[in-house]
Amino acid sequence: MKTQNYLKYDIVVIGGGPAGISAAIYAARAGRKVVVIEKYAPGGQLNLIGEVENYAGFKKISGAELAQNFEEHARSLGVIFVMDEVASVAKSNNEFVVKTNSSAYKALSLILAGGCHSRELGIEGEQKFKGRGVSYCALCDGNFFKGKTVAVVGSGDSAFSDADYLASICKKVFVLTKAKLKLHNYAENELDNKDNVTMLRDALSTRILGQDKLEKLEYVQNGQRKTIDVDGVFVAIGRSPDTALLKDFVQLSDGGYVKSNDKMETSVAGVFVCGDVRDGSIRQIATAVGDGAIAGTNANKYVLLKKFKG
Repeated sequence: MKTQNYLKYDIVVIGGGPAGISAAIYAARAGRKVVVIEKYAPGGQLNLIGEVENYAGFKKISGAELAQNFEEHARSLGVIFVMDEVASVAKSNNEFVVKTNSSAYKALSLILAGGCHSRELGIEGEQKFKGRGVSYCALCDGNFFKGKTVAVVGSGDSAFSDADYLASICKKVFVLTKAKLKLHNYAENELDNKDNVTMLRDALSTRILGQDKLEKLEYVQNGQRKTIDVDGVFVAIGRSPDTALLKDFVQLSDGGYVKSNDKMETSVAGVFVCGDVRDGSIRQIATAVGDGAIAGTNANKYVLLKKFKG
């Protein structure tokens, strides 16, 4: 039987977004040997944000630039980044075993910072046109619809921000929101100044239609079934936690988020959580960084205690 070779670290961080990198920075500054495993790119989905205007110290900075700053800071402290996808996590003989698609790791402590993924509408035609007209990332796919007509489905800041960005490159943008009244928040107010944006309130999207290509979006408004001609549909209805691998490992909330206390400790000793995947997080960059600082600090204390006890 082939013996498994493990790469050994003090702390393994699963997820390389703002929370995971912040945790790694605090742990590395304390002298711990840390690896961050991220399946996309350092900074995670921060790379998909156009501009950040609510992170203290930066009046305006692109998500990609901020992600690069996070990465460079962590690397300067000796943090190792691995671009891979985690396949399993387990605890064995007081160590944590993390297996990815290509390697295996052992550590005294584990920090969960895996983040979330985009929710789907679950309506007819969505799967048929996914990647062929239906998108969940305006920044990623917006240029494919330059000069065309698109719809944005969603009722929160992310949907309105997506619509604002798309309005700068698309001929026409429809925003379908379940909200009956205007929220009067910053993101929605920005759309008032866009001549090519039409808000459709109290609108429930029901079907995405088309033959060889996406052609129409059907919705119900005021009890009436209507359609609009569009070339693309951008879905921005929130996110779900990436915790499928953790359901039998740590305690999760009914919504699938990782439960923790104010020290970011989970139900398993030595396992900490931070960022969007944590139950109760408001899912902002600033709070993710704060979570990471707490998780990294307490993971370091846990590792020191384990080493002291031998």
